Amino acid sequence: MSPVAVKTAPFKFDNVGSFLRPSKLKAAREDFKNGSISQDELTSVENEAIKELVQKQKDIGLQAITDGEFRRSWWHLDFFWGLNGVEKSDVENGYNFVAVETRAETARLTGKISGENHPFIEHFKFVNQFADGDVIARQTIPAPAQFLRELTRPEIKAATEEIYPDEGELLQDIAAAYRTFIKELHEAGCTNLQLDDCTWGMIVDENFWKDRTDGLTIESLSEQYVELNNSAIEGKPEGLTITTHVCRGNYRSTWASSGAYDKVSDELFGKENVAGYYLEFDTERAGGFESLSKVSGDKQVVLGLISSKVPELEDKEDIKARIEEAAKYIDKDRLCLSPQCGFASTEEGNNLTEEEQWAKLQLVKEISDEVWGA
Repeated sequence: MSPVAVKTAPFKFDNVGSFLRPSKLKAAREDFKNGSISQDELTSVENEAIKELVQKQKDIGLQAITDGEFRRSWWHLDFFWGLNGVEKSDVENGYNFVAVETRAETARLTGKISGENHPFIEHFKFVNQFADGDVIARQTIPAPAQFLRELTRPEIKAATEEIYPDEGELLQDIAAAYRTFIKELHEAGCTNLQLDDCTWGMIVDENFWKDRTDGLTIESLSEQYVELNNSAIEGKPEGLTITTHVCRGNYRSTWASSGAYDKVSDELFGKENVAGYYLEFDTERAGGFESLSKVSGDKQVVLGLISSKVPELEDKEDIKARIEEAAKYIDKDRLCLSPQCGFASTEEGNNLTEEEQWAKLQLVKEISDEVWGA
């Protein structure tokens, strides 16, 4: 195994994780789906695409490399499907984004949940072989709260309750499954785990609360989500840095929710036991920076000021001014910079080219170097 760099995330120049799938990978996935190539043949294409991607990440100066989520169809569902007691399932409706609906798939329980022998462990081992003294390998997975949200979707809530009539037992088993996965991931050499979490962006949106009759409140859900996430990472291995990414949906350059962080900042920023937050801030839908004053301890904030949804490059001076604005509420030395989300949270990807994707990251690097020094 390659030596692991003694580095900790977040980094001043950083990225959320997913990348646009190259055409040859998209073609291979379609061929596999149609039965014209084997799993081994698909894996070979994935391996080559990931090798090329890793080199590009190194060339541009990223200190944390990922596999771009190239082996996944979704940023979240593939992880859920890899847990024991969970299966891939079709549903009547997909997730609703602005003017578009996603593919209609979900994760349905078949039995009690556990986390041993997850396929993502082998996926991580592959990318970790390219870590060296300059870069670490990062693993991204959906947050435990995101899994809970999936299992309580109206379409499958009844199926979840058949396996777990007691919600308390469900929460315990989700957390335990994540702890098992985290332990095995660390044993595989991981020093940086990122928990991707859209639940916060969901519950700050006023539309989420329209016509609800279940008695839930933003306060009760915030408490439940932070308690679950904290339980899942409790007792994390020494030397493992855990961060979280929060956004409001990212599918084919569209979005799913709007709302400032203010209403959840006490729980999310004050109580979640992570080392840093990758936060969407590329549009006014995310609100202002005032809530960053609630980020507790020495936790860091990665400002997602560059949009992965559009090809146009942001103005450098505008971004620098926004960093200075954020620094009114949290020390600038605790700030970093990245795009607001990945470039392909699902295999469809956002509406820009690979060349435009790398130009975005080059812009992030240049601004970061100019603000904090190379």
